[in-house]
Parts: sequence; C-alpha cells; structure tokens
Amino acid sequence: MQRSKRYKGLKEQVDSTKRYSVEEAVKMLVKNANSKFDESVEIHIRTGIDPKQADQQIRGTIVLPHGTGKEKRIAVFAEGEKLMEAEAAGADVFGGQDLIDKIKNTKEVDFDVSVATPEMMKKMASVAKVLGPKGLMPSPKTDTVTTDIKGTVEQLKKGKLSYKNDATSNLHQLVGKVSFGEEKLKENIEAYLQTIRDNKPTGAKGEFIKTITVTSTMGVGIKINL
Repeated sequence: MQRSKRYKGLKEQVDSTKRYSVEEAVKMLVKNANSKFDESVEIHIRTGIDPKQADQQIRGTIVLPHGTGKEKRIAVFAEGEKLMEAEAAGADVFGGQDLIDKIKNTKEVDFDVSVATPEMMKKMASVAKVLGPKGLMPSPKTDTVTTDIKGTVEQLKKGKLSYKNDATSNLHQLVGKVSFGEEKLKENIEAYLQTIRDNKPTGAKGEFIKTITVTSTMGVGIKINL
C-alpha cells in the first residue's frame, strides 16, 4: 500500500516494538495530529474470546466522562405521553406506527440510535430487516428498550454509547476528538478500558485482552501497555 510522506514521517516517531502508557500515547496523538480538521481518536482492542460462544460476548454501555465529540441523532418509537417525553428530552425523531410505516415504505433512516418502549417492540418487527443490519434495532441489552424515555434520551445526548465485540473478537470505539486535549482523552480512554475489564465475560478463558491500540483519523496506531 502506498503511504504518504506525512504518514511515513509519523510512523518513524512511533516505536512499533514498544508499549506506551496511556499518557504517553495520548501525548503523541495530540502532538502529531496536524490535519486541517479535528481528528477523531479511536481505541481498538484485540481480545482472546471466542465470539461464537454465547457466554463470551463482550457487550454493554458506558457514558464517557467527556463524551465522544460526536452528536448523535436519536429516534424514539413510542405512543401517547411517552412521545411528549421524547420531545421534551431532545429526541431528534419520534413517532409510533406512523414512524414505523415511514421506515417500512421508504427503507430510509435518518438517526444514529433508536429507543423504544416495550410495547412498541412487537410493532417494530416489520422494520427489523431495515434497522437490524444497521445496528439500529432497540435492545434491552443496550438499555434502549425502556419505559424511562426521558432519562434514556438525556443519557444518550450526554454521550452514552454501546459497545460490542465484532465477529473477529475485537472491540472498536470512538473515544473523543484531538481537540479534547491530553487530559480529557486520557480520562475517556481509561474509563473505557476499566469498563471492558470489569465486564469480562464469565466464559472467557486464558488471556482476555491481548493488545490495545489507539489512533487518530490520520495518525498511526500506538500500542498501549496492558
């Protein structure tokens, strides 16, 4: 793969055989981010789980101390008073059967997260094939099927996010923007790592976390000391 002169320059500043502390890694990320836009910062974790085993799934939610820097559009599927709660809490899209029919007919979605009351889930079966592949179906496992519409929307607006391992046992998560600065990025990364450690699956055997890498949008991967 052809790499730019800029990328090669950044690569030379990172020792691929070294494992850096979170503080050292963040300092390098911020220092080397010289793009014309505010680069995102991501963390990638390679785990030792078997993703085919039900008791080895890594899944949960977290509110990062300083959010991710990305504003998410939230949709609420509800009826009656719960729709008024959704609007008051700042939901971007909200509706009942009308919203379900719209998605079913157009196959279009204009939101990043969806929340639903328990009674709406049966009605949403008709749009599961549209929302499911996009990861937009509400689920009790991510606290997005709830009667507390107001509280849930407010938490999501504050940056509450869901995490889940992929089919290759890895976790990928946005943890902020370069403009956050070193201290805020460090706190976000440490909070996320602690949550993953605390939620080690009961069926996980052997080495749980194998490698941790952080990178910015246009930067190079920096491995963190486990």
